[in-house]
Amino acid sequence: MASLGAAKTVLNVGAGAGSYEPADRRVTAVEPSASMRALRRADRPAVDATAEDLPFEDNSFDAAMATFTVHQWPDLAKGLGEVRRVTKGPVVILTCDPDRVRDFWLYEYAPEVLDTEARRYPAIGEIAKYLGDTVVVPVPVPHDCVDGFNEAYFARPEMLLEPAARQACSAWSFVDEAAEERFTRKLTSDLADGTWAAKYGALKEQPAFDGFLVLVISR
Repeated sequence: MASLGAAKTVLNVGAGAGSYEPADRRVTAVEPSASMRALRRADRPAVDATAEDLPFEDNSFDAAMATFTVHQWPDLAKGLGEVRRVTKGPVVILTCDPDRVRDFWLYEYAPEVLDTEARRYPAIGEIAKYLGDTVVVPVPVPHDCVDGFNEAYFARPEMLLEPAARQACSAWSFVDEAAEERFTRKLTSDLADGTWAAKYGALKEQPAFDGFLVLVISR
């Protein structure tokens, strides 16, 4: 969490169950979903509010963060404006760059899934426009990443043959059964006969993958 600088108080917007929150800061979480708030630790409750209507005074927090959430906000401009309003220091957004989503081997096997991903995420320039002066920092995905998104399996393609792995990534819920069956059939065949290894096997030797994950940091 180096991007948060020396911030002692941090606002986490769209906080979910709190998986990405820093343990060494005083975090105020905002989460509109009751089911997600119920998953949080008892000592880290969340405020029932939305990004577009934050119940805080101007400059209430040293820093703010939003992780895999801005694509779900109904009004991106208003949400980011609110986050910037209540934050004195850096605002850090972890998101996906839609321009880079299709630069992944999965596009050969399930283009509908990555087309869905690319449509869901706002352009990085759009986020920057509402936050002001920003820098964009790529976030490499480690070889043994345990988070349930497609690029987490860049070097472990066989994992995406498991229904549970696909279900953990919401983009798969937007494609029909025929597309999913075609993906499973083609990837299974290409893993068995060495086609995938011939094209993408070098990824298994990489400690990390520079894909579509980025930090958009407004200082």
